[in-house]
Amino acid sequence: MSDKDKKPNTDDLVDVKSLIKGASQGDYTLEDIMKEYGHPAPKGKVVAFPGAAPPPEPEAEPEPEPQPEEAPPSQPEDRPAAKAPPKPPAPDKVIPFPQEEGNPLSAFLKDLGKKADHYADHMFEEDESTDHEEIRRLERLIPGTDREEEPEPEPPRWRRPRRQEPPPPDTSPLELSKRYHKGLRGMRVRALLILLLALVSLAQALAPTAGLPSPPPLEDPHLQCGLAAALLGCGVLLAGDALFTGLARAFRLKVGMDTLSLLACLFTLGDGVRLALSEPDPDRLPYSVVCLAGLFCLLHGAYHKRRALRLSCRAAAASTTPYRVTLDEGKWNGRDTYAKWAGTAEGFGSQIQMDDGAQRIFRRLCPLLLIEGVLLALLSSYGKDSPDRLLWALSALFSAAAAFGGSVAYGRPFHKVARRLAQSGAALAGWPGIAQSRSGGRVLITDGDLFPPGYVELNGYKVLPDFPAERVVAYTATLIRDSGSALAKLFHDQLRAMGGLMRNAQSLAFHEGGGLSANIRGDQVLVGSAAFMKLMEVGLPQGLNVKNAVFCAIDGELAGIFALNYSLPDTVFPALEELLLEKIGPVLATRDFNIIPAMLQQRFKLAADKMDFPQVSRRRELSDPDQPHSDTLTALLCREGLYPFAEAITAAKRLRRAARTGAWVCCAASALGLALAGYLTSVGAYTALSPLNLLVYMLTWLAPVWLLSGWVHRF
Repeated sequence: MSDKDKKPNTDDLVDVKSLIKGASQGDYTLEDIMKEYGHPAPKGKVVAFPGAAPPPEPEAEPEPEPQPEEAPPSQPEDRPAAKAPPKPPAPDKVIPFPQEEGNPLSAFLKDLGKKADHYADHMFEEDESTDHEEIRRLERLIPGTDREEEPEPEPPRWRRPRRQEPPPPDTSPLELSKRYHKGLRGMRVRALLILLLALVSLAQALAPTAGLPSPPPLEDPHLQCGLAAALLGCGVLLAGDALFTGLARAFRLKVGMDTLSLLACLFTLGDGVRLALSEPDPDRLPYSVVCLAGLFCLLHGAYHKRRALRLSCRAAAASTTPYRVTLDEGKWNGRDTYAKWAGTAEGFGSQIQMDDGAQRIFRRLCPLLLIEGVLLALLSSYGKDSPDRLLWALSALFSAAAAFGGSVAYGRPFHKVARRLAQSGAALAGWPGIAQSRSGGRVLITDGDLFPPGYVELNGYKVLPDFPAERVVAYTATLIRDSGSALAKLFHDQLRAMGGLMRNAQSLAFHEGGGLSANIRGDQVLVGSAAFMKLMEVGLPQGLNVKNAVFCAIDGELAGIFALNYSLPDTVFPALEELLLEKIGPVLATRDFNIIPAMLQQRFKLAADKMDFPQVSRRRELSDPDQPHSDTLTALLCREGLYPFAEAITAAKRLRRAARTGAWVCCAASALGLALAGYLTSVGAYTALSPLNLLVYMLTWLAPVWLLSGWVHRF
C-alpha cells in the first residue's frame, strides 16, 4: 500500500479550513462568510467578526480577476468598502455563527465516512501479503489434532436413584476359582440324567398319540400318572441345589425364573399324585415332561454360568498386577471412555458374585407373574364353581410361566464369552461392569497397546563427531524417560550398555510438532522427529532416508540420530475392526512423538481417519497413570497389547445385549403363556392344554434365546 493511499482524503476540508483561518486573521468579514454560505446580511445588522482586528494592507497581491459590474448601492447585499471597516458592535448585538450543512462538523463527518470506505476497500491487502508458504510449512510439519466439543448441559433427572444393595465380600479370584470348581462335574452328570428322565417322560406322553401300546403293567391310567409323578420327583431331587437357590431367592424377595420353576414342579408333582390316587380313571397326564425339560434347562444354564465364573476367576488370578479396564464417565469429548491402567484385582471378587442382568430383570417381573398365576388359578377353579381344577390350573399356569430360557439367557453366552476371553488373557468382572458398556463410545489407546514391548527395536544410531556419544545418548534417554514414552526402556538399555548415566532435565516442554525440549546442564536439548527438527530449523543431512527415527539436537545443532523399527502386531488389525464394528471410536493417547495418524495410515494402513488424535497436553492427561478412574471394574487383563483390551470391551457389549434380549424374550414367553393357560384352564380345555402342546410352546420360545447365546462369542 502506497503512502498516498494511506493519507486521508482532505480535499473537502480545504475551503472550510481556509475560511476559518481567514476569519481568525481578519481577512474576511461576517458579510463575506455569510455570502459564502448564501445568506445575505440583514440591513442595519452588519457588524465585524467579533474579536477580529482591522485587516492589514496587503503588500503585494496578484491582480484580481475581472469582476462583474457592481450592483447599485441600493441593494442590501452589496459589499461595503474595504477602506471603511465597521465599528465594533455593541455586546448585545453579536450575531451567532451560522450552523448549516457546510459547517466544519459535517465536513469532518463526511471525511470520516470516506476514510471508512477507503479502509474497507483495502482491508484485505495486508492479509494477501501474508507468507502462505510459511503457513503451508507449519501445516505440513505439525500433525493435525482433534479438539473436544463443549458438552451440552444435561437436563435434570427426576428419577429417584436406585437403592444399592450391599456387595458380597471381595474374595480373591483364586479362592473363588477353587470354590466354583467343586461339584462342577457332578452338576453336568445330573443335568444329563435329568435330560434322560425328560426323554422317558416324552416317550410316555407320545405313546398314546402315536398309537403305541403300553407295557401290560402300565396299562392302568393310575400307574401312568404315578410313573409321571415319580419321574418328576427324581428330577426334583437331581436339581435340588438349583431349586433351593430359587427358594432362598424368594425368601429374600428376589423372585426369579428358578422360583417359578420350583412352584411349577411342586404343583405338577401334587397334581400327579392326586391323579394317581383319584377314584375315577384319569383322562390326562400331569405336566411332568414340561417340568423335567425346564429342570434340564435350569441346571444346564447354571452349569454354564458356573464354568464361566471359574474361567473368569482363573484368568483374573493369572497375574498379581493385572491391567484394570474401567469405563470413565465423560473422559473424552463428553463421551464415556474405556481406559486401561495398571492396578490390582481389587473389587473383582465382589462384582463377580453379584446378580446377572437376566436375574435383575426377572426379579422385577416374576413377582407379578406369580401373583397373576395364583389369581388366574383361583378364577379358573373357584370362579367357575370347579374347585377340583385348582391343582391342575396351578400346575398348568406355573409350567407355562417358568420359561425354559430363564437360566440359559445369561449362563450359556457368559460361558462362551469367558472361554474366548480366557484364551486372550482377559476376564469380565461381573454384571456391574457389563451393564455400563451401553454408554461406552470411546477407548483410549496408548503406546503399549499398539506396540507392546519387543515390537519397537533400535536399528542403530549415529552420533556426530562434534559431540560425545555418551552425552548424546544420555540426553536423549533422559528426555524420553521424563516424557513417559514407551521408548524409555529401549534407550535406557542402550545407555546402560554404554555405561552412561541419566541426567537431570529442567524446563521440560512438549511441542505439537512432535518433540521435546529441555535444559540439561546449560545445554538446550531438542529431541523429536525429523519434522520437529525442520520445524525448529535444525539442519539435517542431505538425502536422509530414515522413516522413523529419534533426533537429538544440542544448542541448535544436530547431535545424534537413532533409527527405530516399528512392527505392528497382527492382532491389532482384528482388534481395531472389532472396536469399530461396535461403534467404539479409538482415541490415540500416545506419548511417542513418532506415533501419529499419518504414520499409522501410511506405513501400516490403519484407519487413522476414524481415530481421534488430541493435542499433546490432552494426550498426556489421558495417558497419565495417576489420573482418577471409575470405581466399577469392567474387566481384568493379564496380557499386553490391544487385542485382549478390545476383546474384553467387545465381549462386554455383546454379552449385555444378548443377556437382556434373552431375558425379555423369556418374560414375553411367560406373560403370553400365562394368559393362554389362564384362558384354557377357565374353559376346561384339557386337550388343547396337553403336556405335548405346552412343551412345543415352551421349546418354541427357547429357540431364540438359544440362538442368541450361540451368537454372542462370534466376533
